[in-house]
Amino acid sequence: MGQETSREIASQPETWRRAVALAPTVEGLPHAGERVAVVGCGTSWFMAQSYAVLREQSGQGLTDAWTATEVPAGRDYDRIVAISRSGTTTEITQLLAATAAPSVLITAVAGGPAAQHADHEIVLPFADERSVVQTRFATSALVLLRASLGQDLAPAVADAERALTAELPPAWVAADQITFLGTGWTVGLAHEAALKLRESSQSWTESYPAMEYRHGPIAIAQPGRLTWVFGPVPDGMAEEVAQTGAELVTADLDPLAHLVLLHRLAVARAEARGLDPDRPRSLSRSVVLAAEAG
Repeated sequence: MGQETSREIASQPETWRRAVALAPTVEGLPHAGERVAVVGCGTSWFMAQSYAVLREQSGQGLTDAWTATEVPAGRDYDRIVAISRSGTTTEITQLLAATAAPSVLITAVAGGPAAQHADHEIVLPFADERSVVQTRFATSALVLLRASLGQDLAPAVADAERALTAELPPAWVAADQITFLGTGWTVGLAHEAALKLRESSQSWTESYPAMEYRHGPIAIAQPGRLTWVFGPVPDGMAEEVAQTGAELVTADLDPLAHLVLLHRLAVARAEARGLDPDRPRSLSRSVVLAAEAG
């Protein structure tokens, strides 16, 4: 079980290298100073959240992240960046068709319905997936976007290699609940991690900005559960989690590489529950609404 998903997880260091090499050659990404909306659905939305924070932090300009159906009507943007692995997602296609702003689609499959409405298309065919559950496309898209901001991704690639061989403690596989936390750009990674475990292993997961954890969610922490933090751990949090009896999970890895470790955990938890992560319950590779399917 999980052979396709595991293969795609293991390929991420290589797809990241290819995304970094591609970044200087692409057209249509935002220019400094532009007001930008980054849109996606599901996993792509969470990658959009991470990029939006990174772009603003780099001084490139106002950047909002929206799930495709919730972009405020009448809000002016200089550019729309859409992320869709298949390029067929109905909500993305409809948004691009309705927007007058210059747009770029980041996808794994060229020439899909959404591409017909985008001014530019950036295709990552090397990161396409057979699996329903996204791993390498999403992370490779974020690597491309991080590289476009001038970040050196070589350490992240090296950390991804480390994440593929790091130990997965049995207590993590057996944990009955996991809460994921992040700060800044890693909040999107926390949300994505929680989604990944729900999709793959039907696990009970929650996700929050790290400083919100003290405002209620910490109440569910107890022995046998994990509090997993992407990036820096806020002052005092380790002590507070320890008092609950839950295990605090951190890493010195680049946070995106820490997500690769979580991908492996998702497969391990699914298999421990007798589930096949290649065939998650109630999910399909792309959400195409009935009105568009015909």
